Amino acid sequence: MTKLLNFFADKRGAAMIEYGLIAALVSVVLIAALTALGGDLDALFGSIGSAVDQAA
Repeated sequence: MTKLLNFFADKRGAAMIEYGLIAALVSVVLIAALTALGGDLDALFGSIGSAVDQAA
């Protein structure tokens, strides 16, 4: 019984779970931002590519 109580009282894994949740939230925000800006980024890199082709 004391092992079970010690298991529930142990807080060492809580920080790792919080870091995992933060990493998941950051990845969701990055995916949403890149999806929203996808067309603009494609146009930007296309114009950069054509400018490099013309300069060469």
